Amino acid sequence: MEHPANDLPDMQIDTTLTSPQGSAAAQRALDYYLKPTVSEAVVETRFFDVSRNVSSEEALVHASDLLRCAAATAFESASHLQGAIRDLAFSTVHMIDMAKALVDRSLEGR
Repeated sequence: MEHPANDLPDMQIDTTLTSPQGSAAAQRALDYYLKPTVSEAVVETRFFDVSRNVSSEEALVHASDLLRCAAATAFESASHLQGAIRDLAFSTVHMIDMAKALVDRSLEGR
């Protein structure tokens, strides 16, 4: 019995890319052909950074303290101003107070 040329036997093809090597190779190929050339990632230099050893709770406590200090500084500065500039400074105090309230609320749940 003759088989037509386009009649191929059933073959199982693994398309899951479960092997780490196949997956990595496939990802590199896709990246090469589909992604535009990207310059190297810019590493942001920071003047201040937080240690990776600081827990989330400890970071929130420090953030709350910093916001309290910022509010006090803004309030004191606003007290010596007049007019629209004074209003803007006091609105900054208000925004800092709201941010502090949010941080403090997140600490209450812990």
